[in-house]
Amino acid sequence: MIRNDGRRPNELRPVTIIPNYLPHAEGSVLIDMGGTSVLCAVSVENRVPRFALGTGEGWITAEYGMLPRSTNTRTPRERSANSGRTAEIQRLVGRSLRSVAKLGLLGERTFVVDCDVIKADGGTRTASITGAYVALALALHKLMEDGSLKTFPMRSAVAAISCGLNDDIALLDLNYEEDYSASVDFNVVMTEDGEFVEVQGTGESHPFSRDAMNELFDLADGGIRQLFEMQRAVLAEAGVVSLEPSS
Repeated sequence: MIRNDGRRPNELRPVTIIPNYLPHAEGSVLIDMGGTSVLCAVSVENRVPRFALGTGEGWITAEYGMLPRSTNTRTPRERSANSGRTAEIQRLVGRSLRSVAKLGLLGERTFVVDCDVIKADGGTRTASITGAYVALALALHKLMEDGSLKTFPMRSAVAAISCGLNDDIALLDLNYEEDYSASVDFNVVMTEDGEFVEVQGTGESHPFSRDAMNELFDLADGGIRQLFEMQRAVLAEAGVVSLEPSS
């Protein structure tokens, strides 16, 4: 099967990760996955939430937003309260990063990761997670260079991808048209050690079988491992310590 953008079912969209995209952020990247572009920027604050005061541990949190014309029609700005979708994605990005961080080595600092969608063509949350890890690693490397941190405080890389069933064919890295028409869609977040952080799976039009789920997991695993290679290459070029998977 050849898809509407010329890819085979198990192919990622073209991926580009540009490091240090913003000059003032402690760490930043622009990640492009096909027609989706997300700007990920990390800010470091010398304070922590009240629940972490006095623990010696740091915190990592995320904010997510879409520019009004990142989509086919204008998406209104969220000026007062976040929509349920936005809040869900922010929590997902934060959880994904914290799952691979050694919070006890961060000191009492908060790392705020802003993920702003410039262009949306499906997979914005998964691109945000993949780019946010690189931006965070760049920020941590900067703190190590100035002596604020002694040890790189991450135990593993983390990345994410979407996949789904269209006409009972398993597809990797869905674009918007594929996501809209999918009968089953999954978002999979995985560490480089091969452990899952989160799996979001939904039968949009009908239930799915265990065999279909396993096929989608295998597809996502292969795609995410390609993303890990890209993350490592970008960070190595920027001089950041490389984490090798333990398994």
